[in-house]
Amino acid sequence: MAVGLKQAPILSVAKERWDREREVKRQRGFTLLELLVVLVIGVLLVSLAPPLLSGLSGATELRGAARQLAAGLRGARNEAVTRQREVVLTLDLDQRRFGVTGDPRKIALPEGLAIQLYTAQAEVVDAATGGIRFFPDGGSTGGSITVSGSKRAYRVNVDWLTGAIAIVEQDPSP
Repeated sequence: MAVGLKQAPILSVAKERWDREREVKRQRGFTLLELLVVLVIGVLLVSLAPPLLSGLSGATELRGAARQLAAGLRGARNEAVTRQREVVLTLDLDQRRFGVTGDPRKIALPEGLAIQLYTAQAEVVDAATGGIRFFPDGGSTGGSITVSGSKRAYRVNVDWLTGAIAIVEQDPSP
């Protein structure tokens, strides 16, 4: 019996050690259920992201169009001052493009945007075409070009006295 009593504590110590090792092994990894839940959440996020981000491209396209127009206007003003001659930025509302006097390129604007031109009566060619003229001293006929989408609009203002160009964000007209 004495021998049996001595063996009992050894077995219980070994069993405790084995139980602790099993528990540590259980805590080291993830269960299959946990991995599947994370995978499903990841798939949902990936499938929902493109529709959410597509709304941003419209705003980016709108801002880009306003910046393109402002760059064209600044280029026309610089050309007028540098060459000491009048330069006109002509905007064609029907074909959604603009060009600058002396430059054969016509810059196209994105489809789906509403464009309005406010300029001096002398610069209106027809119902869909008009321009903003820059003079050798840096001044201009003045005016503005409004580019608008469904939720946002940008107005590119041209100061008649200085020819300065500024982009202003505004609410779209109803």
